Amino acid sequence: QMDVHGRIREVLAETIREELAPEHQQLSTEDLIKALRQRGIIDDVMKELKFVTDVTETERTSAPKPSTHFVDREPPVLKKTNIDPTRRYLYLQVLGGKAFLDHLQEPEPLPGQMCSTFTLCLHFRNQRFRSKPVPCACEPDFQDGFLLEIHKDSLGDGSKMVDATTMLSICDPVHMVLIKTDTFGETTLVASYFLEWRSVLAAENGITNVAVELLGVGTESKVSVGVLNVRLEMYPRLSKTLSSEITSTQFSLEHQKTAEKERLFLVYAKQWWREYLQIRPTHNTRLVKIFAQDENGVNRPVCCYVSPLRAGRLLDTPRQAARFVSVLGYERAPVIGGGGGKQEQWCTLLAFLCRNKGDCEDHANLLCSLLLGFGLEAFVCVGTKAKGVPHTWVVTCGSDGTITFWESLTGHRYIHKPINPDDPPMVEQPKPLYPYRTIGCIFNHQKFFGNCQPSDAVEVCVFDLHDESKWKPMSGEAIKSVCPPGVTSSVPPFPPLCASTIDAAVTSNEIEVQLRILISEHRKDLGLSTVWDDQLSYVLSPSLAAYELERTTGVSAGNEEFQDAVRRAVPDGHTFKGFPIHFVHRNARRVFATCLRSPFCEEIICCRGDQVRLAVRVRVFTYPESACAVWIMFACKYRSVL
Repeated sequence: QMDVHGRIREVLAETIREELAPEHQQLSTEDLIKALRQRGIIDDVMKELKFVTDVTETERTSAPKPSTHFVDREPPVLKKTNIDPTRRYLYLQVLGGKAFLDHLQEPEPLPGQMCSTFTLCLHFRNQRFRSKPVPCACEPDFQDGFLLEIHKDSLGDGSKMVDATTMLSICDPVHMVLIKTDTFGETTLVASYFLEWRSVLAAENGITNVAVELLGVGTESKVSVGVLNVRLEMYPRLSKTLSSEITSTQFSLEHQKTAEKERLFLVYAKQWWREYLQIRPTHNTRLVKIFAQDENGVNRPVCCYVSPLRAGRLLDTPRQAARFVSVLGYERAPVIGGGGGKQEQWCTLLAFLCRNKGDCEDHANLLCSLLLGFGLEAFVCVGTKAKGVPHTWVVTCGSDGTITFWESLTGHRYIHKPINPDDPPMVEQPKPLYPYRTIGCIFNHQKFFGNCQPSDAVEVCVFDLHDESKWKPMSGEAIKSVCPPGVTSSVPPFPPLCASTIDAAVTSNEIEVQLRILISEHRKDLGLSTVWDDQLSYVLSPSLAAYELERTTGVSAGNEEFQDAVRRAVPDGHTFKGFPIHFVHRNARRVFATCLRSPFCEEIICCRGDQVRLAVRVRVFTYPESACAVWIMFACKYRSVL
């Protein structure tokens, strides 16, 4: 904002002219700092230096909205706090990228033209940052600085100024995720990278430049997608830096320690699997998943993908958490070429949240983590649904023995009552409503159980986890050795959830205006005129709120008032038709195209008759990250002519 670099350069040039003219002496750093002090630049910079605080725990106060319709397209700026000079920070600058060869052919975007963009998301020790979007190009023009606090909520306030040796023991990497957003707002995960920042502790003047080579994800995890130029700087400067031998020794020791733990776990897992197969030969066809590949093609124990996650003040109830997870987009991991095989890719949480969509495993892992955060005993289930399609969902075990299945893609909950196959035929058996067929194993961050009941069918499955003849457990110690919170572990710590940056009222309005235009144009093509009834549109609001409430809580309320209002709005001899529909994206054109495919909705949009009045109401419900549930009601009323 102040062009700090430019102003400092001017002052230094001036100082050198003034001071060096007389007797060509050498200027020390102190002299230059003194010159900057005298001109008050350092104070200005200290005043201006601000960084984003973590807004998960702090309450957000809403600023009064401007009355005009012009909405700032930028996401609202999070609260800022002045920099604390008694703490250590790492200033990470991303200074452009190069060799993004996928975009070699891209033409220069014209001013004002929509183009695909890259966004870089960072997570470091409970702090999250997001770069400004830059147009996709072979050399994308990233120019962003992030101020990372080195010891956020870890070492206590007694040791505010950590020295280089203490920082060397902080082995959390900076997790960088690169997202591409196309012109329709669709996101794809381009790369996920763990940056080892501690090389800066051995840099001569506390500054080091790193060329970060980003590798692709999934099937392309060995292919380079581009290089980012990253500059790391310790702030304030270290009084004494470490030697590069010390840092490299520390890295190799950590690496050996982690590799040894992973090797021992692998040996244990093989032994466990051999024992499991000896119980029954048919066990080798059960879906018992001990390891899963992340987006970088790294095999990790499945227990690492779950960790108790508290959502601060962003989510209030476990059911609201289930609703939040269900409105994150669902997308199968992309496969190049046919073959029908399911590409296996369990994403790290940061990659899933930044992309705002993922596979059913990502949803189940996040839901299980949130339910554990709410203090429930939750597990991820690995099994199949109809036609033998592999699937994952979540189960919670109540203290009174109630077993509840949670479908992470829809937010539905099902009470599970097992069928007893030994009952006489006269006994009435519960009819399962859930879509699950078989279950191979269940796990959370501390436990792993393989299903060793005679049948792996879900309907006869008994969730008595203490009975080793039904569930074969893995050693808790073995799981703890490779899953956080271990001492050193290659698994990234979980990022905090961020509050939504979407303004619900403004977004609802925008989609509604766009839909009105699309409907009017569509009717014009059919030779029909369009008259909108604003009062009828407004009357539809309560029903949309009731639908969302029902999805979140399972309770429906307020339907009588809505029906009464509609009866009053529609005069005698007129017919009313309404069609509600639900989306998890905010693209009005896609919404319209989907609605025209439904015969009910098409009937309303293309309604012919006497005194036709149309109405459309959109209500966007925002959730953490940039997830949102969009409810839309199309309606029409017309005089019935028989």
